[in-house]
Amino acid sequence: MVFTIQIMNDYYKTLGVSRNASKEEIKKAYRKLAHKYHPDKKGGDEKKIREINEAYQVLTNDQKRAEYDRYGRVFSGTGATGGDAGFDFNFDSQFKGGFDFTDIFEDFFGGFQTNGRKTKRGRDISIDIEISFKESVFGVERRVVLTKPGFCETCRGKGAEPETALKNCSICQGSGTIRETKRSFFGTFTSLKECSRCQGKGKIPEKPCAVCNGYGILKKKEEVAVKIPAGIQNGEMIKLSGKGEAVSQGIGGDLYIKIHVQPHPVFSKEGNNILMNLDIPITEAILGGERQINILDGAIKIRIPQGIDSGEILRIRGKGIPLEHGGRGDLLIEIRVRIPKKLSKNAKNLVEELKKEGL
Repeated sequence: MVFTIQIMNDYYKTLGVSRNASKEEIKKAYRKLAHKYHPDKKGGDEKKIREINEAYQVLTNDQKRAEYDRYGRVFSGTGATGGDAGFDFNFDSQFKGGFDFTDIFEDFFGGFQTNGRKTKRGRDISIDIEISFKESVFGVERRVVLTKPGFCETCRGKGAEPETALKNCSICQGSGTIRETKRSFFGTFTSLKECSRCQGKGKIPEKPCAVCNGYGILKKKEEVAVKIPAGIQNGEMIKLSGKGEAVSQGIGGDLYIKIHVQPHPVFSKEGNNILMNLDIPITEAILGGERQINILDGAIKIRIPQGIDSGEILRIRGKGIPLEHGGRGDLLIEIRVRIPKKLSKNAKNLVEELKKEGL
């Protein structure tokens, strides 16, 4: 007997990549979509961000991706159903090696369980941070204060008054789940549901914490250190796992930080290099010389070669963006030769002499 089930979520379609896409292609697509649907932007979509994040977490994990490609969903750790095509579940051939057909349907109708308990996860948070161009080149650490659900410091997230015990939930008898029977066109299926009394914990406090009312979490201010790496680009996102909203007896959501880099009047970036323009008079272009210029980390002397043309690039090695494994990129200086708009009589005569020399 064969049943065909159409699974709705298609992680590859969500990220807009092919099924044989590399991790780099997946990461690139994720960054692009996260930037496009950022909740703080016009046209942003928080639901879409969650879908994109879920797809990214699965497709960049080798084990989860292999499970997803084979079965259309993820069985290891947390993960939602997915897939883009119908799958044939055959009692005789496909589930002899360790899968139970009733477990699959329990997952569809009752939510995925790990060791009998759902793994809860808090909501993600997104914020924006503005930094200077210099900070984007050399990196910086910023501290931000967030007001969000966090673990109660009085009961340390347990929900019980200090030095008091927890007891088994009288509804689920400590299992954290209750069985629920549903009828469908496939027949009657029994699934495990989270106990509403203990919220899946299996335990309830004998004396609830007076500060958080037994929930184990409460809204509070928390300072978070954000390390912004050297060379970050405008619009890039930084993800801090577990720094989002806390959830009782679960794991915290993630914190997403969008970086806004203030433009610099002189410098710009290209890869690991810093770019700038340098105006010089025509006499310096002809004769060459030395000059001192101010860069982001101090003043340096550079030599202007004799006979340099406008548009030529001077490369100053090791004065660019710091690299992850040591060293730095380069400083690229584009020369712009200034042509005077007006000449004095004496200057004009000198230019005429140069003209006679064929210059």
